[in-house]
Amino acid sequence: MKKMSRRQILTKKIIVEGLYIIVGCALMAMGTSLFLLPNQLSSGGFAGISTIIYYLFGLPLGTTMLILNIPLFIMAIIRVGKEVAIKGILGTIILSAFIDIFERFNPLTQDGFLACIYGGILVGLGTAIVLKANASTGGTDLLSYIIRSFKPNYRAGNLIVIVDTAIVLLNVIFFREIEIGLYSAIAIYLNGKMIDIVFEGIYFTKTMFIVSNHYKEIAQEIGEKLDRGSTAVYAKGMYTKEKRMMLWCVASRGEVAKIKQIAQEIDPRAFIVISSAREAWGKGFKG
Repeated sequence: MKKMSRRQILTKKIIVEGLYIIVGCALMAMGTSLFLLPNQLSSGGFAGISTIIYYLFGLPLGTTMLILNIPLFIMAIIRVGKEVAIKGILGTIILSAFIDIFERFNPLTQDGFLACIYGGILVGLGTAIVLKANASTGGTDLLSYIIRSFKPNYRAGNLIVIVDTAIVLLNVIFFREIEIGLYSAIAIYLNGKMIDIVFEGIYFTKTMFIVSNHYKEIAQEIGEKLDRGSTAVYAKGMYTKEKRMMLWCVASRGEVAKIKQIAQEIDPRAFIVISSAREAWGKGFKG
């Protein structure tokens, strides 16, 4: 197989990232125009400010978002470099265009609860896809890049939460309905969860600690029946002062019940602790 040149690799990267930005922005626009905006809901950020302006002056949401982002584009070019700024500009223009296009269609639901659920999921999924391309759609994301250029140790997450909360409160004050704030909060939460799922996957792993005098037999059964490895760790009970071995095993969610069954069949007195693992890399997992 012929090896790709550096220029071909760069071209492929640009095309893939461009497709990611287009698809991500389309999903974000669908969630905003077909679910959130018609129900006066906000997913925070500049979209929330634009929603108020939309109902106050009747200006197109997408165009308003683009105008609000112009000062950030200028600052981004100065402070964080052209690549980040160009991707931010590209993402914002595409998102604004899609929002104005989908705004012409009838909303898919007038139910506030359904709107916040589906709107939050679509906006979150779209945002994650755009972030996968190392791009942004302006707003608080781009603002966080600029803030970190001044203060590298500043936690961008705090800024985004504060801004989103303030904007949702503005929506509540403007529309004078507390339900708008409550539904918007659900949309923002789902937005964040979808980003987590895209970046971390839905196959959450579990960490299991098994304390038993029959640790060898348990480890052998886990290996033979599930093809899953385990590690024996020396431990000491601080109450009993006894030294014993403890099995440490990382397993998929579907394997937890089987491992529990194996341990309890071999040793009914086995002490088992199960906790969630954020990620697992290596044989049998990612990577």
